[in-house]
Amino acid sequence: MQDAQLVANTPLPAAHAESTDSAVSWGAVLAGAVIAAAVSAMLLTGGTGLGFASISPWRNAAPPATALAVGSIVWLLVSQLIAYGVGGFITGRLRTKWSDAAPDEVYFRDTAHGFLMWAVSVIIGLVLLGATTTSLLSGGTRAAASLAGSATAAVSQGAPLGNRAGLLDDFTDALLRPSDPAVTPPAGDERAQVSRIMARSLLNGQLTDTDRAYLVKLVAKRAGVDEAAAQQRLTQIQTQLREAAAQAEQKAKEAAEAARKALMLFSIWAFVALLSGAFVASFSATLGGRMRQR
Repeated sequence: MQDAQLVANTPLPAAHAESTDSAVSWGAVLAGAVIAAAVSAMLLTGGTGLGFASISPWRNAAPPATALAVGSIVWLLVSQLIAYGVGGFITGRLRTKWSDAAPDEVYFRDTAHGFLMWAVSVIIGLVLLGATTTSLLSGGTRAAASLAGSATAAVSQGAPLGNRAGLLDDFTDALLRPSDPAVTPPAGDERAQVSRIMARSLLNGQLTDTDRAYLVKLVAKRAGVDEAAAQQRLTQIQTQLREAAAQAEQKAKEAAEAARKALMLFSIWAFVALLSGAFVASFSATLGGRMRQR
């Protein structure tokens, strides 16, 4: 009877009230994100220096482009692993100690803190990269405007801007060149008009009958040959010009294709590096949080 009364009078332990406050330790997250961004910038800067140290303008003095590309990818991965490993560990060590949470809940919160730190750090990096890109584009625009203004002033003052520049001028010279080097060309220079006619023929695919007849007479007059020889020279120069234009177009396409492949590979490996950084940040945060709970 006394035992029953003792049990009845013993107060039951009060049920633990669940906290309504957020479990996110923003101070630890921001600290880890800033540290991760700083370490990543430091490592990438060092890797850039090593890359410039390994290349050289002298032939056969620099490593192959493939070796540089592989080295850059490896350095990018290592930089992300180190930076987000450090940031995640610091986030886990600095977060609030959860003495009333279950072990599984603590593990989940630490993982979430590491992932959140990674996301904030990536956003910080994108903002800094965007600001840098904007600054570079602004400087380039001002430089281009300055050059355009200088060129306009030179044209308005009648300054020569190099009439012999460009591939088309070489074919124009070959077309109008006198057959006898000792012969002085006439004073009237129709080179600009001939260059425009040849450029238009490239766009249209062929010369019109009027332009062809005019060029044949002009070449015969300037070169001191008959019209049959002028016709043969015009046909030969046209063929060479088309071949040169086709080669230039092919090289441009090859360069564009190489740039596309390089950008594709960089984007894929950048994704892999960021994904690896997110995983390492979450895992490191659990290690730091485990030490924080002790």
